[in-house]
Amino acid sequence: MSKTDGSRWTLEKSLPWLLAIGGLVGLISAAILSVDYVNILKNPSYQPVCNLNPIFSCSNVMTTRQAHAFGIANEFIGLAGFAIILAAGIALLAKARPARWTWRLLNAGLLFAVGFITWLQFETLYRIGALCLFCMVVWAVTIPMFLYVTFYNLDSGHIAPPKTWRKAVNFLRRHHADILILWYLILIVLIGHRFWYYWKTL
Repeated sequence: MSKTDGSRWTLEKSLPWLLAIGGLVGLISAAILSVDYVNILKNPSYQPVCNLNPIFSCSNVMTTRQAHAFGIANEFIGLAGFAIILAAGIALLAKARPARWTWRLLNAGLLFAVGFITWLQFETLYRIGALCLFCMVVWAVTIPMFLYVTFYNLDSGHIAPPKTWRKAVNFLRRHHADILILWYLILIVLIGHRFWYYWKTL
């Protein structure tokens, strides 16, 4: 896709805002969860603001082994990761021109993040049996950031897929909005189905 292409121009202009806003929202969510986690450590009976009912219960999620997947609280990983994304977004808004390896590293980090939250989504739904509202906010901002950084890297040549993949890649780029909507819809359907026993009592 050439630099004069309208869709590329839109992606180049919108991606810094997506990273800055998504990074900020994710950072705030991680900060709130970190404060709540520390308060729970101090007082096990502490009730976070996002403990709304048996299903939406942050404390039921953040006190599980899955919430410490790498030996530290996931919230602290989020603080570091979203701070980096926010900084990247601000740098791009300031007209910085990162090197190719920087874009690749950012894409790798977001690939790890989206893989990690996908695992957490499974664990939350089918092992823990509860939802964390601020974790869901993190899911919501991580998915589009990963998707559009990947598309930008493909468009810019920072990532060069094999020639045999080009048709598939072009198809995915043309339907980027459909992919994002479908991704969200799948999550909504899975959540609705998993906790239908509770929703139908409301």
